[in-house]
Amino acid sequence: MISIKVWVKDLLGLLFPKLCNACGTPLFQNEDIICTKCLHDLPFTDYHSYQENRVAKQLWGRLPVHGAMAILYFRKGGKVQSLMHNLKYNNKTEVGIFLGGLLGDRLKTGSIYKDIDLIIPVPLHPKKFRLRGYNQSTFIAQGTSEKMEVPFSEKFLLRSKATESQTKKSRYNRYENMKAVFRVEQEEQIKGKHILLIDDVITTGATLEACANELLENGALKVSIAALAFAE
Repeated sequence: MISIKVWVKDLLGLLFPKLCNACGTPLFQNEDIICTKCLHDLPFTDYHSYQENRVAKQLWGRLPVHGAMAILYFRKGGKVQSLMHNLKYNNKTEVGIFLGGLLGDRLKTGSIYKDIDLIIPVPLHPKKFRLRGYNQSTFIAQGTSEKMEVPFSEKFLLRSKATESQTKKSRYNRYENMKAVFRVEQEEQIKGKHILLIDDVITTGATLEACANELLENGALKVSIAALAFAE
């Protein structure tokens, strides 16, 4: 019976091979989500280890975050872009959980993030959620939560206003575009807590700035920020 199951599994693997989400090549039997070579070649940062990193410096003077980091560098045409595209547009939510786990592993080793009480993903507007069917940041938060053994919830920070595309806006205009976009629900659930805010890619940080300010204004003790990638 076991040999038949193995045979069927191998046959399905030949007919419908699982592909690496970074380079598109078939995965070996002991690989999952990303092939060993791509995993080894990912451009990891060490931003979890110290507070004065490039992500944190980008937010200095804009909001009092406790810690801010990204686990990977985002480079156009690179493996990280392929991973983000599969996660965000191809329904490959398992990519978010896997990378969120890598993020959680690193955050556990950084003293800055030792006292996190709650993990919250950056929310999508309901209209965009209906179109896409899911929020990619929720799956990143799930993977991070499992590794850090800290609860996560998408119920306490909501997006109440749709915004124009941020792509061609300046940093100032991006922030203006994000004002009054987010609102806290169940304020008592965040009051006095150290919140870890999770996003996929940090560019100017305007969205995270608006989210963090809303949390702090509604009673969060501290807010830290973590993302999968930082666009250089």
